[in-house]
Amino acid sequence: MLSERILVVDDEEPIREIVTSMLSNAGYECKQAGSGLEAIAILESGEQFELMLSDLMMPELDGIGLLERTKEKFPDMPVVMVTAVHDISVALAALRNGAYDYLLKPFERDQLLAMVRRALENRRLKLENRAYQTNLESLVSARTEQLRQAMTDLERSYDITLEALGDALDLKDAETEGHSKRVTAFTIAIARAMGLPSDKIRVIARGAFLHDIGKMAIPDAILRKPGALTPDEKEIMKEHCYRGYQILKKIPFLVEASEIVHAHQEMYDGTGYPRGLKGDEIPLGARIFALADTLDAITSDRPYRAGRSVAVARDEIQRFAGIQFDPAVVKVFMAMPESIWTDLRREIDQQIYRFAYAQKVAIGNA
Repeated sequence: MLSERILVVDDEEPIREIVTSMLSNAGYECKQAGSGLEAIAILESGEQFELMLSDLMMPELDGIGLLERTKEKFPDMPVVMVTAVHDISVALAALRNGAYDYLLKPFERDQLLAMVRRALENRRLKLENRAYQTNLESLVSARTEQLRQAMTDLERSYDITLEALGDALDLKDAETEGHSKRVTAFTIAIARAMGLPSDKIRVIARGAFLHDIGKMAIPDAILRKPGALTPDEKEIMKEHCYRGYQILKKIPFLVEASEIVHAHQEMYDGTGYPRGLKGDEIPLGARIFALADTLDAITSDRPYRAGRSVAVARDEIQRFAGIQFDPAVVKVFMAMPESIWTDLRREIDQQIYRFAYAQKVAIGNA
């Protein structure tokens, strides 16, 4: 094990020799400096010392000056001031300037060695504590990253499950195949154009994708009825907003999304359902969704009519700004290029086709 190195600084050579002899006999490796300036030169040459013993009263650069010039560059090296001045104010000044402690001349060998041991032990504890803090921070950072990755993986697995639920719903309501994916893509595009943060967009996207999840609780006789619904059947159909909210609010990571599901049939002027919310009372995600949903409804084929153009949808949405739709959301939507919606629809339709083809092949090979 390497012995600890001590720099002994004193302008009186006999004192340096005595101190060095005491320390060397105790197993320490020492180097001498005859002045504060010589000590600076030794330290700046790159030599490493675990401790510096410095006389207080020296010409050119005294102990306080040496301390001030070394404490910034060599903060891990404790400094013990050695002085014959029996003035407590001088000792306190040294401590205020960063000295570990002070030793009064004349001193006994045991006093010197006890002081050196305390200073070196204090240094060792500080370095160990710093290393512990660094290791702890690294460990916390690593664990935090592991947790973040685990949460990301869990969130992704949730989203895969949700996608399966959305696909199941689309199959149940065959008239709107692909509707959940399209309306989600449209909602995300508008939310991005509005400059919303990514975490907020993820919540809104889930709410959009699962907006009709409550229809799983609606009887097929009503949901798939080919003709017009009776007034009573319409009231039952309207329950899907609340039913969906009840399903999702029990899932912690879907609590915010459940509010969008609950409010996705509300209208900006307060004439929607189920609660008659108005304006900003409606969650922003639901206000964005309402516009995206209408865009998809107008541009999609139905048994009773062919899908109409994006231009027709834009005119319709603009006409109902402030009535059905949030004018601020409409403004952002109207500033977006029409080609976005055509491109998104084409991409999603291709995804649906590829999935259906793969399913057909799998069934044929079974």
